[in-house]
Amino acid sequence: MYKSTSSILRATRSKLSSSSRIFVYSHSRTSPSVTANTASSSRAFTTSAARSFTRWSHRLDFSSPISLRAHARALAPLLDRFQRSSFASMASENPFKGNLTSLPKPGGGEYGKFYSLPSLNDPRVDKLPYSIRILLESALRNCDNFQVKKEDIEKIIDWENTSPKQVEIPFKPARVLLQDFTGVPAVVDLACMRDAMNKLGSDSNKINPLVPVDLVIDHSVQVDVARSENAVQANMELEFQRNKERFAFLKWGSTAFRNMLVVPPGSGIVHQVNLEYLGRVVFNNEGLLYPDSVVGTDSHTTMIDGLGVAGWGVGGIEAEAAMLGQPMSMVLPGVVGFKLSGKLRNGVTATDLVLTVTQMLRKHGVVGKFVEFYGDGMGELSLSDRATIANMSPEYGATMGFFPVDHVTLQYLKLTGRSDETVAMIESYLRANKMFVDYNEPQQDRVYSSYLELNLSEVEPCISGPKRPHDRVPLKEMKADWKSCLDNKVGFKGFAIPKEAQGKVAKFNFHGQPAELRHGSVVIAAITSCTNTSNPSVILGAGLVAKKAHELGLRVKPWVKTSLAPGSGVVTKYLLQSGLQEPLNEQGFNIVGFGCTTCIGNSGDLDESVGSAISENDIVAAAVLSGNRNFEGRVHPLTRANYLASPPLVVAYALAGTVDIDFEKEPIGKGKNGKDVYLRDIWPSTEEIAQAVQSSVLPEMFRSTYESITKGNPMWNQLQVSADKLYSWDTKSTYIHEPPYFKNMTMEPPGAHGVKDAYCLLNFGDSITTDHISPAGNIHKDSPAAKYLMERGVDRKDFNSYGSRRGNDEVMARGTFANIRLVNKLLNGEVGPKTVHIPTGEKLYVFDAATRYRNAGQDTIVLAGAEYGSGSSRDWAAKGPMLLGVKAVIAKSFERIHRSNLVGMGIIPLCFKSGQDADTLGLTGHERYTIDLPSKISDIRPGQDVTVTTDNGKSFTCTVRFDTEVELAYFDNGGILPYVIRNLIKQ
Repeated sequence: MYKSTSSILRATRSKLSSSSRIFVYSHSRTSPSVTANTASSSRAFTTSAARSFTRWSHRLDFSSPISLRAHARALAPLLDRFQRSSFASMASENPFKGNLTSLPKPGGGEYGKFYSLPSLNDPRVDKLPYSIRILLESALRNCDNFQVKKEDIEKIIDWENTSPKQVEIPFKPARVLLQDFTGVPAVVDLACMRDAMNKLGSDSNKINPLVPVDLVIDHSVQVDVARSENAVQANMELEFQRNKERFAFLKWGSTAFRNMLVVPPGSGIVHQVNLEYLGRVVFNNEGLLYPDSVVGTDSHTTMIDGLGVAGWGVGGIEAEAAMLGQPMSMVLPGVVGFKLSGKLRNGVTATDLVLTVTQMLRKHGVVGKFVEFYGDGMGELSLSDRATIANMSPEYGATMGFFPVDHVTLQYLKLTGRSDETVAMIESYLRANKMFVDYNEPQQDRVYSSYLELNLSEVEPCISGPKRPHDRVPLKEMKADWKSCLDNKVGFKGFAIPKEAQGKVAKFNFHGQPAELRHGSVVIAAITSCTNTSNPSVILGAGLVAKKAHELGLRVKPWVKTSLAPGSGVVTKYLLQSGLQEPLNEQGFNIVGFGCTTCIGNSGDLDESVGSAISENDIVAAAVLSGNRNFEGRVHPLTRANYLASPPLVVAYALAGTVDIDFEKEPIGKGKNGKDVYLRDIWPSTEEIAQAVQSSVLPEMFRSTYESITKGNPMWNQLQVSADKLYSWDTKSTYIHEPPYFKNMTMEPPGAHGVKDAYCLLNFGDSITTDHISPAGNIHKDSPAAKYLMERGVDRKDFNSYGSRRGNDEVMARGTFANIRLVNKLLNGEVGPKTVHIPTGEKLYVFDAATRYRNAGQDTIVLAGAEYGSGSSRDWAAKGPMLLGVKAVIAKSFERIHRSNLVGMGIIPLCFKSGQDADTLGLTGHERYTIDLPSKISDIRPGQDVTVTTDNGKSFTCTVRFDTEVELAYFDNGGILPYVIRNLIKQ
């Protein structure tokens, strides 16, 4: 049985089905304290009552685009956060319902009611950072002394004293955000959980999102075709050829699961769509007002913080639990106050600013903390500038980079098509609940955990690289820095090119035209990524650079792969309006698609002649992109140097053709009159850019773009999907495969466990990223994943990427630790995705070595340095090691999301004691390791010390990084998803 695809697409939120068990508070149905994400348990609605709920819809109503109808009035109760073996049966009435306060409309009547922070009459609230007030409001609104307790509210109010103590609080986000790379495995997990519920004799319909879930398909488009007016259509056709099965699966999910909106391919980048359209700022849910908040399965979910919406990245498994009503357990964070003053100098961009901020915050140390921006300089930053800074929170290590709502926010909401009435409601609510900053009024001092300050006038043009986002290089120092990178030993700032080889010239033939490459030659120049394409000032700035260069007779060399991939259709409209798309096209920056592209490694192939010239001559080729990540092996396998830059600088470097240039002293090239042309000759002034923004970026562009966003496109609308609620797994599929997580699962948790006589699978140094652990890009032709695909009849040209095959555990397990730039100490300096099988001494692909260990019944561990798991919030960086048989990771430190993901998959994260690591302890990785953890979960405490011993007599102490009580519950259950299933069944 098949449904009409057009009706499926438009019906983005289905009504609550009569078969579902809906629970509500025992007090009156009309009480506004019954919210969309509040747990309750006293009685079931009748079928007719359930059917009376109106649909939660994303179809735009620009008279009130943020005012939302009810999607699900209440959640079923889950396990109490602090009780891992006994289940409570009822939640009590919200003890703070007396704090419900009416918000009057200026002309009479009311907007609705809200849980009032001022009504608490507690002077400590006035000193709280704005970001902490959002956590407080959520706890106040959701308090039932069951999932959220009165003690939790006191912890948050007393934040100044409690945050240094690493206390745990629950948080219930208002919604969940997904993109397709992380969304496919999330929907696979949900489908698999339904099967598990079915097999255990329970109701599979209990597996349904209970808060709004938005999934934007943006990670699949690749730059196969560039420098062509037909590039968008050609790349989309190839995208659908490769991903038809994945897209049909996601379309099935949008109909099989309630509360799930899927935004079709070709619409834009998830975070820009979130900023311009999905972000509500304030929910009005049937008369109950509360702040928007979101967790997303992409680390750059933080971009929405620029809009004053609290949002951050989590692992997909954690997001899945949040979808199913599980409160997120988090450590109450410290908040770094970042004061901004002054204004940016002429010609300095928001990208220059964010790279400067990233370096400052990285040096300060903000992992696990919120950063909150304030000060007189805030008025000098557009909302797009703020979003750029918030976007790169993962790169500076913070959970959030938060900009409280002020007048700039309200202006942006109007610009992007939100109605005057909605904006008035948002302002009224936030003012009434002390969440609005009015810089025209005296500011009350707020308390922060630590303080930083930046005068915006001190920011100078810069780029970052060649291998890490926080390695900022002032533009005036770039040539010298590049020379030192060639000289330095291999590392984050070095390529170890011998002096005599640094001047090498690789001459080749490019389609009948003589061409040459040197070390530092730019072969990829990409205007890409939500970080910058959401900011009109830098996009129009790039257009002005292209226009001025064209007028002076400069052209980008044809062997440079240039591309422009906007984050929404709005960008196309204002580029056309400004007349700047044409000069960008003239320089090769044709629009190639609406998605992440080069920033996530979907850069497509280089021309064969270019690739051969690089490989055969061992050239250190460069990519320059306006992205947020430039880790080794991410952008393209053949670009060893990758620099992050503003869109105007991307165009400039493309014109120069090399990063080995001093823009102040050296010309970019010769103009049509034979005269030297310098960067200053083509660089637009701040005033020129502002005039272009003012005349070209219009509210109607946002309205028209988002009114049609869910209508899809012909290729999407032609996809036919089953109406069944249980997914029919195809055993022959190489894209969607039923994972083994719940095989042989019983209602009895497996319990805690240590590790005995484990071998070391890999021994790493510092800064191993999730790209190293689970690459998203190309599948190498000789890899175990390639072998698996070829055995199933998949041609090499159809391999697609690891990211696109995340719905298949067989491919992804083989792709774990498959990064070609992996540095494993067991290989004694050799770089690549292999390791040593300790018992035999054989050098094998990591997957093959892990398979041998598993077949022999032998556990494995991983040794690592600092910042293990930094980078993208990538589930498969935890799922993959679990499937390989890894039982524990011992590291100097972990990235926040990755540590959480490891816990969610039942892997034990351990930290060496301060000042210690594998090297100082004399560990080579050739030992066998025993981790002495108690077998009873009640004997383990968050953050306790454990002893690790080796078979050669060494013994050392580590800290077990189960950080909260609820994480211990996950470990006891073998992971977060089995924990949720058992709780749903037992309720």
